[in-house]
Amino acid sequence: MEDNPTSWFMRVTVGLLFLFLLAPVLLVFPISFSGDRVLAFPPSSWSLRWYEALLGNSVMMRAFLTSLGLAAVVTVLSLIIAIPASYAIVRLKVRGSEFLFNLFTAPLLLPTIVLGLAILMIFASAGLLATFTGLVIGHLVITLPYALRVLSVSLGNLSLACEEAASSLGAKPLIVFRKVTLPMMAPGIVAATALCFLVSFDEVVITLFLTGPRMTTLPVELFHHVESQADPLVASVSVLLILMTIAVVMIVDRTMGLTKAFVK
Repeated sequence: MEDNPTSWFMRVTVGLLFLFLLAPVLLVFPISFSGDRVLAFPPSSWSLRWYEALLGNSVMMRAFLTSLGLAAVVTVLSLIIAIPASYAIVRLKVRGSEFLFNLFTAPLLLPTIVLGLAILMIFASAGLLATFTGLVIGHLVITLPYALRVLSVSLGNLSLACEEAASSLGAKPLIVFRKVTLPMMAPGIVAATALCFLVSFDEVVITLFLTGPRMTTLPVELFHHVESQADPLVASVSVLLILMTIAVVMIVDRTMGLTKAFVK
């Protein structure tokens, strides 16, 4: 059966829209291999000089390692807090659970710059500025709502039948949670892990308020670099970040499937 003209037109339109949205992302790939000293498209020559410059830039590499470690710690802590919190809100329905859910997810409703200023005022008096502990707490404020929302939705969509069957056979609540509920929450946990890691690694606005000369993250260092220089080094960093994001998405897809992890 041949496609009608309307269907063909819609496909072409959607394809052009995708191309338009992805164009800025795709352009950084050829620019990252530029041999020019400044950002220009198309490049007048081709080279790996900016990838070599990135590997030789100790400040950028140190900021990358800081971001990587920070995102890993924040992700683990977000899951440790959000898993029991979502279970208490959805399954146990403790008193004030709706208020607790709204309280935990409130940072998502605030402008990031307002939230960052508020955190700055509190951390300045507590001596947490430009410290790893301060960055972890600051990032937890923004990643925890995502983890709690994803896990609450995942847990709310699960059937109670298996948990009730385990309880009726004499399993204690902790055993039911560990051997029945937690495995069924696996897709939501994988989705929350990927989301928290990417949000923490990419966070720049709040981090700008909390970093200093002693400690900084890759997005903040990249922001400062763009302010002072306009060379293709930023394109090479962007390519690596894009590839890292694709790798995280592929891991989620291979382990649980994107639809199962983010939709169910």
